[in-house]
Amino acid sequence: MFQIGIRDVIDIFLVGILLFQMFRLLKRSGAVNVFFGILAFVIFWFIVSYVIKMELLGAILGRVMSVGAFALIVLFKDEIRSFFQGLGTTRKWSIYNPIKTIFNNRGEEQKRTNYDLVQIVLACRNLSKANTGALIVLTRTNDLQFYQYSGEQINASINSRLIENIFFKNSPLHDGAMIISQHKIKSAACILPVSKDQSIPKRMGLRHRAALGISEQSDAIAIIVSEETGQISYASNGKISINIRPEELELELSRVLE
Repeated sequence: MFQIGIRDVIDIFLVGILLFQMFRLLKRSGAVNVFFGILAFVIFWFIVSYVIKMELLGAILGRVMSVGAFALIVLFKDEIRSFFQGLGTTRKWSIYNPIKTIFNNRGEEQKRTNYDLVQIVLACRNLSKANTGALIVLTRTNDLQFYQYSGEQINASINSRLIENIFFKNSPLHDGAMIISQHKIKSAACILPVSKDQSIPKRMGLRHRAALGISEQSDAIAIIVSEETGQISYASNGKISINIRPEELELELSRVLE
């Protein structure tokens, strides 16, 4: 008779935690589709090898599985390093953290979000008036650490004057994207993936294509200020809204980030 002991329950529980942490790690970096791809490959390999028992194909897939772990370490070395850094941070293990999360003051969080949005919209309005190009990415569930590391680390409070100075035409951080996450300007001059959508109008430059690219690969929101026209645009979920007013931008951001 098949029996499940306490050690089996603990074993299943720990494996579940491991898979969940892997999912969170890849989701935060914007590579959650890789997780599902790996999971589909493992299921396919298991069915071929142990259910259908196709020896030749199973042996080939088994070889791929044996070297796949090393390939993943190379591909996701930054995410893995971030994960172990998190484990080594003592404050993440504080017994009070779950209590703080449960009793977190929702009103204070909303005030911070509203203040951040006002600062971002104010900066976009001033940049638009000066015809200064800008690309600002606001993260949601994906913190985009992989792309943060491609630029200069800042980790500063959100302030309209700071944003304007970073995108000032003679600033060394003018080119590239600014990434804002967790109420902080995390980094600037970041390199983003460029959308390959052939339907994008030719008049749109690299900033618009990069904004669409990051919105296609994550749930982030990208704000673009055109250097040629001063128009403000907004990209989300692989779609872009062109030439919107600062008031419309603030309303849209408030709706999406509430």
